[in-house]
Amino acid sequence: MYHSRWKKDHYSAGFAYGNRLRENNVKIDFKEFLTDKKLEYGKEALSIYQRYYSDIIQEIQGFADGQKAGFNEVFSFLVGMYVFTYGTYCSMFAISNKNGFYFARNSDFKTEIEKLSDSAFYALDTGYSFIGNTTAMIQVEDGINEEGLACGLTFVYPTVKDKGFNAGFLVRYILEKCKTVEEVKDFLENVPIGSSQNIIAIDKKGKILSAELNSKCKNIEICKNAYKSNHFISEKLKPYQYNGEDDIFSHERYQTLEKQNFNEYVLDDIFALLRGDNGFMCQYDRKRGFDTIWSSVYDIGNKTIYRCEGNPCRKKYKIDERLEFKC
Repeated sequence: MYHSRWKKDHYSAGFAYGNRLRENNVKIDFKEFLTDKKLEYGKEALSIYQRYYSDIIQEIQGFADGQKAGFNEVFSFLVGMYVFTYGTYCSMFAISNKNGFYFARNSDFKTEIEKLSDSAFYALDTGYSFIGNTTAMIQVEDGINEEGLACGLTFVYPTVKDKGFNAGFLVRYILEKCKTVEEVKDFLENVPIGSSQNIIAIDKKGKILSAELNSKCKNIEICKNAYKSNHFISEKLKPYQYNGEDDIFSHERYQTLEKQNFNEYVLDDIFALLRGDNGFMCQYDRKRGFDTIWSSVYDIGNKTIYRCEGNPCRKKYKIDERLEFKC
């Protein structure tokens, strides 16, 4: 797992990362991953990102320049993720109880991506500093910012799609721009959504937001505890559920989460759950080409970040001390 650092303004940070990859002989052929449909989608989605998140446009432009690639190809490649994707498998939960406030997530994905994943440290000139873990540059799948707001996603197979933010940019925006769950709620209620996903966020006061979102429907709630795998649960979103085979064990993982007494959980219980001690969570057959490639635990009350870079049933959690908390 890489540990990248992004600093200065958005353009400079993007350029430095793209240029560093190119100088290390990592020149991404974005056209290989694109179709005319995806390029057209990128062109149509551009105005939405310019309206709601113009900073990210500058970062992508910098990255494209650093790679000596075309902006349209890079942008279309990034914003099309989760919209045109059908393969990612994650579980997450947030807990607010007498013992503390926690966010935890297993990131399950193709094993071929394992060594390319990144735990990025963003300390830009504007916005909140944060740690963000990802399988793709610039977007984020789980993380925590300096104000103690933690957030993450789980992908849901899309049955509808439209122009709007994808899951990775939703989490990236939240970590960079939001301090409280109320701010997260306001953002999600107003921003156009392109992909299908679950979002959980928890702030330093222990308030938790649970959201199920796609391009046609949103269900956003403030709740006590929250847990998600890779399908929708709310009655509002069930009409958009994917009806194919659950070959990623989403329902089995959800049933494991559903059985837990989170009101009594302490930190050790969280580690045990994520490594599969309390039911199926990460016990994948790597021969099928996917596995848990990292696991994150954010102990918000104690301002401590734990991450296991690999499957937690085989590897250990370590503390990440890169982020200086202000909360």
